[in-house]
Amino acid sequence: MIVLYIIGGLILLFFIVAMLLPSAYTVEKTMVMNASAEKCFNMVADLNHYRDWNPWSKMEPDAEKVITGTPKTTGHRYAWKGKKIGQGQLTIKQMENHKSVLLDLEFFKPFKSQADDRWVFEDAGNGKIKVIWKNSGPLPFPMGRIMGPMITKNLNKQFEEGLNNIKALVE
Repeated sequence: MIVLYIIGGLILLFFIVAMLLPSAYTVEKTMVMNASAEKCFNMVADLNHYRDWNPWSKMEPDAEKVITGTPKTTGHRYAWKGKKIGQGQLTIKQMENHKSVLLDLEFFKPFKSQADDRWVFEDAGNGKIKVIWKNSGPLPFPMGRIMGPMITKNLNKQFEEGLNNIKALVE
């Protein structure tokens, strides 16, 4: 009987901790690049370049990839399916030429989720551009909230890698 109380207490504790954790996450990384806003913008808004710099594409280069729509326009889409990286799609939702891109990020496998992927390109002076990559989305109760800190930590590393990859391509 004591074992049942202990198990019940642990389950209750799990749900209490999950309720106390944030219900959403935001990750933002910034990097200054010695390149034009147009070059940096094109790396993000033309999803044909996505596989050249994105850390997840590099993690599983043989994953199935389908690119549809006109580059640098609303509706342009990059879809993927792989064993390591799961299945999902990234679709341009809105954009301001050479200034910002908002993408809808959807995962279908291994777990369903949705996030906003926002890119901003700001003049940093002397021919340099400040590139800001921000991702935010909900953390479903209870597992998403419990895994939130690990997700945020991993995204921070992957965003830094992605920005470094873009920098290497545009400079």
